[in-house]
Amino acid sequence: MSQCPGSLRCYILSVLTATVIIMAGFMVSFAFAEGEDLKENKKVYITADKLIADSGAKCAEFIGNVRAVQEDSVITADRLKIFYKKVENNSLISDEGSIEKIVSSGNVKINFEDKVAVAQHAVYTSETGVLVLTGPNSTVTSGTNFVSGEKITIYRAEDRMTVESGNKERVEALFYSKEKGIE
Repeated sequence: MSQCPGSLRCYILSVLTATVIIMAGFMVSFAFAEGEDLKENKKVYITADKLIADSGAKCAEFIGNVRAVQEDSVITADRLKIFYKKVENNSLISDEGSIEKIVSSGNVKINFEDKVAVAQHAVYTSETGVLVLTGPNSTVTSGTNFVSGEKITIYRAEDRMTVESGNKERVEALFYSKEKGIE
């Protein structure tokens, strides 16, 4: 395929490429949330007030009342921006390897399984599988248990997390034991 800078055909291909990559990005984000590999044929339904796809900057952003749903998983935020790797020859690449980073900001809430993550800002880096939640009172809740802090880092591949305090708040955690405990 020849280069077509500035042409309508090139623009349409760029928008289609960005849209496919965006969809892959949401699949990646839900896969991290569920701790599973990407599954084919799983619908992702996304609504927002606005979508800006910028092929030159290799990013796409959903703005305003963003809601993405895949099965029982839901992400809501004021903004959600996906950064992707350069796509050669305008090919429609839609695998996890084409996504570099997913950034959500403003009233971020991620519901998955029996867990809820809440923060003002969330960054998921696909290469490392790390999710970083930041902002006052960032929280991850599972059932009646929760952790809260200024910065929560979830290392998906290692099945671990760190919680850090901020200038105004300390780390908080509440865990309910299923055992009888100390008597």
